[in-house]
This record gives sequence, C-alpha cells and structure tokens, in this order.
Amino acid sequence: MKHTITLLFLAYASIAGAQTVKLLNSGSKASFRGLSVATDNIVWVSGTSGTVGRSVDGGETWTWMTVKGFEKADFRDIEAFDANTAVIMGIADPAYILKTTDGGANWNVVFKDTTKGMFLDAMDFWDEKRGVVIGDPVNGRIYLAQTIDGGDNWREMKTNTFSVDSGEACFASSGTNIRKINYTANVYVTGGKAAHIFIRNEQRDMPIVQGTESTGANSIGMKDTRSFIVVGGDFNKKDSVYKNCVITIDGGKTWIIPDVPPHGYRSCVEYLEKENWISCGLNGVDYSTNGGKTWTWISKDSFHAVRKAKKGKAVYFSGGGGRIGKLIQ
Repeated sequence: MKHTITLLFLAYASIAGAQTVKLLNSGSKASFRGLSVATDNIVWVSGTSGTVGRSVDGGETWTWMTVKGFEKADFRDIEAFDANTAVIMGIADPAYILKTTDGGANWNVVFKDTTKGMFLDAMDFWDEKRGVVIGDPVNGRIYLAQTIDGGDNWREMKTNTFSVDSGEACFASSGTNIRKINYTANVYVTGGKAAHIFIRNEQRDMPIVQGTESTGANSIGMKDTRSFIVVGGDFNKKDSVYKNCVITIDGGKTWIIPDVPPHGYRSCVEYLEKENWISCGLNGVDYSTNGGKTWTWISKDSFHAVRKAKKGKAVYFSGGGGRIGKLIQ
C-alpha cells in the first residue's frame, strides 16, 4: 500500500510539475495589465504611459508604440482580434476606448466619458462584434456599456445594472472581472468592503475575503455557463491565502473552497482545457489540474494577467516592469 501511494504521489507531482513559465525579453519597462492573445503567435499588451505592444511571432520580438496624445494614459485592458485590429481601454480622467485597424500605427477614439467618478475596469468580447465594458459605480450603480460593431460604437446599458454597497467597486487589475456568457448576458464580480457576483439579472454573495478597500474578487474565469472560478484576496497582503479563491459548478448558487488554494493574492484566473486552470498574482503563478480544488505554485514571477489564445492553446502572462511570460508545458 505504501508503495502504491508513493507511486501515485510521484505521478501527481510529475504532472503538476510539468508546467513552467518562460520569461520573454519584452524591451519595455511599462506595467502591463492589459493582455490579449488572438492566436498562438499574435499577442498584444497594454499598460502605463500610453504603451501598447504587439508580437506576431509568439513573443520572440515586439513592436512598441506610445499612443499619440495619450502618453500619460493607463491602458488597463486590451482586446485584440488579429495582427491589425485591437481595442484598448483607458481607465479615467477621462475614460477612453480607442481602436486600431492598422496594427497600432493609428488609433481612433471610439468612446469618451468625462462623467465625474467614471473609471473603467475591464472589457470582454463574445466574438469580433459583440463586447462589453464595465466601470466603477456611477451614482451608486455599476457602469456597463456594450458594442455590437467590434468596438466602433458603445452604448450604455441602463437596464440590468445593479446598485452596490458603499465601498464596493470593481478592480481594474487584469481586465478579467467581467466575462460574456453569450451575446446578451454577462457575469462580473466586485470587491472592496463588499464582494458579490452578478449573473444576468441576479446578485449573489460569495465566500471570498472582503471588508476593506484592498480585498475582494479581482477576476472570474469560465469553463461554461455554470462553472466559474473567482480569485482575489487582499492586494496589500500578497502572500495571504485567506479566502482568495472560490469555485462554483452551479452558476453561483453554491460555492466550493479549494483544499489547497492559490498561494497568495491573485489578480487573474483563466480556464485552459479539461479540468486545467491557471492563476497569477503578485507573488507568482498557480496551476490546477482538478478544477481548482488544489493549486500548485509553478512560478514565483509576478504577473498581473494571464490569457489563453482565442484561436490556439498558447498561454501568455503580463505584469509590471515590462514583464511578459509564456507558459511552457
């Protein structure tokens, strides 16, 4: 029996240890929270100082650009469709969304909002036409706007938005606190002094850490319309594992706490395939092969975001100090 247990443990350790993160030489010092992977080879990042980067060879080389007129902007999210077409989101003062169709040579302003308190947090697209952007509460209600023409035009969604508690908001930490379920429905998460998940027309509680401005849900990943993993924690306590990850397989009606959670605050989670998930944060990267029940710490490199290719299997990371990585498995 001991021999069998040992073999099973070694087999599991071998599988869990098969993944590593390769650091890519980006050539930039900006902080990248925006990350979009169109194919295995086409990767876009966006971040501070109006910086946008594009690689068409799997991260081996990068083209860097500073968006003219937006040199002080913080582009916290990006959605790329191919090597030429991408949409970037500037968070505030004022809030902007811009689009390029020529690989970043030129950018057109497709959305601008000067409303006091406007702060955009994340975007998500169902396909190349239909997308949504989420922002912090304005007059006590979560801000949502949608596009049906690939980001050329945006219209505020004044129905199916929710009032939230004082001190509750969204985190613009990785561009993944909202996901589109289908053409019309969204699921998104909040944090701060209170944290909830919002699914279609319902607001539900989550057993994730909350209560202060630095706590709560930062990211949601989706396997299907009922199976989600939410990660977060306290970004002021990067090594804390207290209530930093919750799992649902019934659309948020009930929640499962991992037996072995991710090893610290996590700003992003992404579904890969089968029962495999990946998550990253300030103190590293975790990988799960069993639906999030246990997580293995595969890298201690700091990243803000992790995304899988829309058309392909490659997985990339982006973070502070120009850090970009690629999953090797």
